Amino acid sequence: MSTTTALAVAPLTGPEADLLIAAARRAAQAAGVPVSVTVLDAGGHLLAFRRDDRAVLISGETSTRKAYTALQLDAPTAELTELVKPEGPFHSLPTALAQPLLFIAGGIPVHRDGRLIGAIGVGGGAPEQDHSFATAALAELS
Repeated sequence: MSTTTALAVAPLTGPEADLLIAAARRAAQAAGVPVSVTVLDAGGHLLAFRRDDRAVLISGETSTRKAYTALQLDAPTAELTELVKPEGPFHSLPTALAQPLLFIAGGIPVHRDGRLIGAIGVGGGAPEQDHSFATAALAELS
C-alpha cells in the first residue's frame, strides 16, 4: 500500500489579508484612484474587504468577482480577458456558473510554496491600474 503525504501549506491569514488590503490601497492612493479591495481564502471565502469612501459603489462587487475568478482559474484575470471574447474557448464561462466570473484585469491568485492559498481583487480604477495595484500588494506579501 502506497501512502502519499501532502506537504501542508499554511493558509492565507487574516493579518496577511489585511497587509494585502493596505498595500493595494497605498498603491491606489499614490495614483489618486479610490478603490475597493477584496481578499479571499483558498475556499473562496471572504478574508478581508475595504472600499474607499470615494470609490464607485460597483467596485465592491467587481473587486470580489475579480478575486473569485482569479482563484477559480488560478490565473490573473488580466491574462484571461482574450479567452472570453466571442471566438474564445471560455466564451460562455462568465454565465455558466452559479457564482459569476469577471474577466477584467485586477484579480490575482495568491500562492505560497507553489500552492494556491487565496486571491486578491481590486476594482475602481482602469483595469490596468487595478492589476498594478494588486501586483504591488502581492509584492509586499512576499
